[in-house]
Amino acid sequence: MRRRIVTLTVLAAVLAITLFGAPLAVAVARFHEGNSTHDLERVADTVVLDVTGDLANGRVPELRPIKPDKDRIRGIRVAVYTPTGRLLAGNGPPSEDRYVREAHYTDMATGTRDDEVVLAVPVLSGQSLVGVVRAAHPRSELDAQIRLTWIKMIVLAGLAIGASWLIGRRIATRLARPLEDLAATAERLGEGDFTVRARRTGVREIDQVAEALDVTSERIGETLERERTFSSDASHQLRTPLTGLRLQLEAALESPDRDPYATIRDGIASADRLERTIDDLLALAKQTRAPRALLDLGKLFEEVRQTWHGLLAGRGRALRISGRDALPARAADAAVRQVLAVLLDNAATHGRGTVSVLARDAGDALAIDVSDEGTIPDGRDPFATADRTEDHEGNGIGLRLARSLAEAEGGRLRLTSPSPTTFTLLLPAERPTPKKEGPGLAS
Repeated sequence: MRRRIVTLTVLAAVLAITLFGAPLAVAVARFHEGNSTHDLERVADTVVLDVTGDLANGRVPELRPIKPDKDRIRGIRVAVYTPTGRLLAGNGPPSEDRYVREAHYTDMATGTRDDEVVLAVPVLSGQSLVGVVRAAHPRSELDAQIRLTWIKMIVLAGLAIGASWLIGRRIATRLARPLEDLAATAERLGEGDFTVRARRTGVREIDQVAEALDVTSERIGETLERERTFSSDASHQLRTPLTGLRLQLEAALESPDRDPYATIRDGIASADRLERTIDDLLALAKQTRAPRALLDLGKLFEEVRQTWHGLLAGRGRALRISGRDALPARAADAAVRQVLAVLLDNAATHGRGTVSVLARDAGDALAIDVSDEGTIPDGRDPFATADRTEDHEGNGIGLRLARSLAEAEGGRLRLTSPSPTTFTLLLPAERPTPKKEGPGLAS
């Protein structure tokens, strides 16, 4: 690309110089020709003034030497002719030529003869022609001046082309280097580095490409981060319903006398809950929130009972749910369902004893407590690590997810008691508007 830019710049300069220089060269040649004629005319006019008196009185004039002049063309020769065409004085052809003859009938005759540039003017005394002055110089002198000027023009053209080459290289560097940087940035982006950002150059078009590349990099990074988050959330949130389904199937295998239709119905219900969990996670991964509506605590707690009663019973633990008629709140069912799933999984995995779910009125908020009989060591942040004891290690994905979902619904999730372990989900409550009594019903 750099070579192409430099080549195009030089070619443009050559084309411009050619289109401008060719007519200029012709104009320069004509300018020098006009100057030579003007020099001959000045010399001839000076000689005419000197010889007019002598010719009018019939004397042979004495020509004075031509003084050198740096502004005048060199090699000028002057001759004086009689009206009959005879050379009277000076340096010229022995007999008149056509320019001398033409001077009898005109104020000035000029042209080129052999290798000379000639100018002839008449010498008049009153109305009578008393002679003709002929001035000439070698054509080579004029050609030398024209060639010298053309050489200077060619040198200047070469300098201009050299300057255009330097400018072309500078422009090529300024344009190519940002594009090379963009290529390197795109390569790093293709290698998976989505933190890379393109450098701004001050060239508006290139900066627009750099900005678009930065936006693309940021969007791809955000998309991959959401995918990673979704993978972590999905592996965490799907583990419990899959475990429940597995336990149901294992229990059916261990009890061959059990009604298979009941097992199938329970399995279908578990599959439905699993599908709903997947839908919730996909919506969260796409950062789309379901519309907030009044929570149906009865339905929500029934789903909790169906999902977790069997799992906890299989571990010899009980599940207690109360407060189905608590103050209503407005939130997305999917978000609240996932928060409770995280808290119950945390209690089932790390807690002990009976797991309790209690909905209660907390002033302007609906509080849902999820507690067990376990203990969180002092100083441990359960939202930073998923474990509840020193014997386990985790990364806190579930509780961090639950807290972010609660905050997205305008609520809060906090640890209200480390022993016994109690997490509380607070959601903005919506109190029913009191009905206004009519005038006829007032007591």
